Amino acid sequence: MSDGCGPGAETVTRGLGFDCHDVSAVVSVRFPWELAHWTMPLLEAIVIGGAVFALVHAVGRHRAGDPTNLALWFASLVYLFVTEPPLYFPEWFGLDEIYGFIFAHNLFTVQFMGDRLPLYIVAFYPAFSQLAYELVRSLGIFARRGALAGSVAVAFTCQVFYEVFDHIGPQLKWWAWNMDNDIVNHPALASVPMTSMVLFASVSMGAMTYLVVRLAGRWRLVPTVLVAGVLTPLSMAVAGLPSALFEGNDTAQAWVLGVELALLWIAGIWIVASTRDAPDVSTFARYYPAVYLGGMAVIWLGALPAYVAADNGVTSEGTPIGSGPYALACFAAAGLLLVALHRRSRRSRRTAPVTA
Repeated sequence: MSDGCGPGAETVTRGLGFDCHDVSAVVSVRFPWELAHWTMPLLEAIVIGGAVFALVHAVGRHRAGDPTNLALWFASLVYLFVTEPPLYFPEWFGLDEIYGFIFAHNLFTVQFMGDRLPLYIVAFYPAFSQLAYELVRSLGIFARRGALAGSVAVAFTCQVFYEVFDHIGPQLKWWAWNMDNDIVNHPALASVPMTSMVLFASVSMGAMTYLVVRLAGRWRLVPTVLVAGVLTPLSMAVAGLPSALFEGNDTAQAWVLGVELALLWIAGIWIVASTRDAPDVSTFARYYPAVYLGGMAVIWLGALPAYVAADNGVTSEGTPIGSGPYALACFAAAGLLLVALHRRSRRSRRTAPVTA
């Protein structure tokens, strides 16, 4: 048996169409047209292009005197490398009996770490942290409301933009959860574990943003990046304590996580709605979130026939579907965020004083 390819990993990866015993230890490369689904190279282009765009934007802001974007870009990568390896290889860290095998990614164009880590996932962390932070910053929330309110708004923004991705991935075999893992992957909303929805998709990004915003400009860039990236997983552990009190009771945990999600939506909507102007809308904020959301819409439209025809939550190809109603709510909320950004940007330009 290959190192890191236990029974759980073996079952999940074979369901995705490959064998975790037959992988490249360091890096593998394949042609985009050889991937399992046509949406996979499109997803890679959206995410990797977004990470590059975000880096260019972050460097520009750093040169203009604001190190926050650049610190957040690199802190996201530190967070990635602290978090992802234990998820892929829990046995390496003595976590296999505590957490078990959680999930596996499918094979994308470029893959690392025994074909467990796609390049687009590496890019996803900085691309997504910048998407949420820059959209919220451009809405004027950090300037008007401060670091804490801004970071809560980032957590909400991450939730609504990320979950349109999270609830379609398993259906299209971008990855597969080990649903036999009752410790981590239950309770779930359709095919998505609720702990992932709350802790990863919102708490982590909000906490990391708060740390970076508080430290950037006060500390040097490297310490800011390292401290924020390393401490972010601890915030997830703290935020997970309320549901952990009901371990073994999926119903109680679902209620706790559901209440946390509801509170996040209420707080996020209130913060965005009560901040009145958008004084500094960047090119990145103006275009990339819309490109990302449009790409996800194209992907969902392509997957919709199989989603509608699914029987008991499983498509004819044997893949689990996500929650369409929740994804639709996230699409709507993300779209309204973009509408608010562009309306407030136009209003700010109209009311700005004319200078010679």
